[in-house]
Amino acid sequence: MGEQRVTMVDTEEMMHNFMRNLLKDVQALEYMLKNDWVEKDVIRIGAEQEMCLVDKKTFKPAPVAVDALEKLKKYKWIDSELARFNLETNLTPRVFKGNCLSKMEDELNTNLDKIRNKVKSLDSDIILTGILPTLRKFDLEMHNLTPKPRYFALMESINRQLIGNAYELRLLGIDELLVKHDSPLLEACNTSFQVHLQVTPDSFVKMYNIAQTLAAPVTAIGANSPIVFGKRLWHETRIALFQQALDVRTTHDHMRERSPRVSFGSGWLKESIMEIYKEDIARFRVLLSAETEEDSFEQIAQGKAPKLKALQVHNSTVYRWNRPCYGISDNGKPHLRIENRVLPAGPTVIDEVANAAFWLGAMIGMAEEYDDIRTKISWEDVRDNFGKAAKFGIDSQFTWFGDEKIGACELVLKKLLPLARKGLESRKVDAADIKKYLGIIEQRAKRHMNGARWQLRAFTQLIKEVNRDEALAIMTSAIIKNQMKGLPGHLWELPKVKDLTEYSPTKLLVDELMETDLFTVHENDLIDFVAEMMDWRKIRYMPVEDHKGKLCGLVTSRLLLRHFTNRNRVEAGNENAVRDIMIRNPITISPKATVMEAMYLMRDNKLGCLPVVKDEELIGIITEMDFLRVSGRLMDRLDKG
Repeated sequence: MGEQRVTMVDTEEMMHNFMRNLLKDVQALEYMLKNDWVEKDVIRIGAEQEMCLVDKKTFKPAPVAVDALEKLKKYKWIDSELARFNLETNLTPRVFKGNCLSKMEDELNTNLDKIRNKVKSLDSDIILTGILPTLRKFDLEMHNLTPKPRYFALMESINRQLIGNAYELRLLGIDELLVKHDSPLLEACNTSFQVHLQVTPDSFVKMYNIAQTLAAPVTAIGANSPIVFGKRLWHETRIALFQQALDVRTTHDHMRERSPRVSFGSGWLKESIMEIYKEDIARFRVLLSAETEEDSFEQIAQGKAPKLKALQVHNSTVYRWNRPCYGISDNGKPHLRIENRVLPAGPTVIDEVANAAFWLGAMIGMAEEYDDIRTKISWEDVRDNFGKAAKFGIDSQFTWFGDEKIGACELVLKKLLPLARKGLESRKVDAADIKKYLGIIEQRAKRHMNGARWQLRAFTQLIKEVNRDEALAIMTSAIIKNQMKGLPGHLWELPKVKDLTEYSPTKLLVDELMETDLFTVHENDLIDFVAEMMDWRKIRYMPVEDHKGKLCGLVTSRLLLRHFTNRNRVEAGNENAVRDIMIRNPITISPKATVMEAMYLMRDNKLGCLPVVKDEELIGIITEMDFLRVSGRLMDRLDKG
């Protein structure tokens, strides 16, 4: 998350001081580029690993990051993330040659083992996945924000920029997600494996444009984020979710364009890295301020590379999928990097390093093959390909060089893997590592199987047998077990219901068990119509709502039976509308109540169902059948145990 010692911009004076430092940093970087200060005689790689913490029994998010960091405080490579259930480990930068890739894998496994051992005492485990399947919407409320000033400042600053009255997620995949949220903490859904490639100043434009071109096929082959809140959405839902989670724009009746802070960019890079920094400063208002004791020009006058703290703070609040980075190497020289942010966490460490090897090799191989990628493919096709990759993942069809239409797997196998292999060979990467990591990408493409496709198949199969919550728990448990084995994701078997030996729904919330695909009626609807609908859909309870979704009443099959029995005895026509027979002001329950509370409420009041209401709005329903399904599964487990 970058520099931690930052604050909100509360006054005009703070804004002016920060902007002065920001402009100085821009001028200082221009000076260093012009006067050959920036390192170019060595190429390094690096990575950052984000992860989720989960409860060992429920596989739900475990908000224990603060306690985990206390147990791990002697290690400099571990850091907090936005939410209390996330952590991040930073890997050592390595010269891009020899066994750098296998060393990256070894270091990452070592770090994760240390984290895993420490969080055991917190009844927790870690999982690598683009989006944790068991995440619930209420896990993204502000009580789960990591208690650090930077995070509070960032959330409040983004909220101040919000034009509308809420953040909205609108995504359509196999299922559909339409939901509002009151904070940008939705961003914490995403966990990624961010890979860094150091580049020279002279090659930055060329390499950055190649990174943009490769974003689509790299996303497609590595997708691992298809499920959010129990909904099957895009193969790499992180892409859309991140943009929408921080999108402060709203709809207008005019066509003015406003850029999101999370973006792919607005066109090819033409002259210099400075184009990106200057565009981002011009386009996006400052969110955070930082006190800085250094004057960039004074540092340069002393022959020292400045940290460019103001520029780095602003750059950390603009989220390009290929982000430019400035840093200072251990030798004191400044350097430039491209940070690839499109890769998700997981499915396993070896898969992540394979993704890194593929991207790094393809970057070098494509740079050696093409002088200017802009002559081979249009910006519009590159941008369109990226959107397709996020939606369809390994099933994508791209527009490639020369307007060729080609599938993701064919593109990887026939065109990009050979380039990646040449690129790694030119960097003198060990032959065994090249074979090992690119072999995983090759098999993934040949089998047409990556993390996203595995999750979609697994969840779709499981929900035919068990409820949504149990299906997500089974799948999450299987992911963790497979990660411990270190088996590449394309070789995983689909999980089975019996694989989860313990499942305790007693702490479930109503929100996790309730049915949200509702059929409802209005109070002025014809009773005969309601009876037919309930017969068609084989349902026993029909909520009555007004045109704004406010609960008005409830119709039950027992009420209908009584109505039709009475109608046969007396003259028809006295009761025609739903309002004449419905239960007014039915007993309801909150989505945040526990399932046990719902069970007791239904038992004590002899109810067959409970409408679930939030702020008077009907959002779901829970019935005795939901409890029968859960209890049936528990009895089945006990019998088999």
